[in-house]
Amino acid sequence: MAQVAIFIGSASDDPIVGACADTLRKLGISYRYTITSAHRTPERTAALMEELEAEGCQVYICAAGMAAHLAGAVAARTIKPVIGIPVAGSSIGGLDALYATVQMPSGFPVATVALNGAKNAAWLAAQILALPDARVAELITRRRAGSAAALEKSAAELEARHGA
Repeated sequence: MAQVAIFIGSASDDPIVGACADTLRKLGISYRYTITSAHRTPERTAALMEELEAEGCQVYICAAGMAAHLAGAVAARTIKPVIGIPVAGSSIGGLDALYATVQMPSGFPVATVALNGAKNAAWLAAQILALPDARVAELITRRRAGSAAALEKSAAELEARHGA
């Protein structure tokens, strides 16, 4: 069973959203990663949602550019958390996708990360999963500690080079 579903609106989103799958994999979180479109394949989106809901998927991550209706289409079919990744791919730099993703009707929320924010979408999904799962919470805590240690080391090296 996939704990997280990652939907991208088209194959062109993979170079950006692949980082989401990589982050979940590093955290040991199961996921399903596929392409589906709110506009071009609405029946596929509905069938995927039915299948994943029946299997117990816990969090959905949806990435799309331009009209970016995928996250809203998914939010309409679940009461589980939905995270939207607006993808910058249009002539207006992704503002259309950002606005489409954050402007959900009341009762159908989509948590939205930054434009092209695939890694943070994975981290947010992990934090949601960590609420009832101490293993995931510990993984997040250890990764953050490692990140802090790496920054401290970099700071010391920088200060040593510059005589601070």
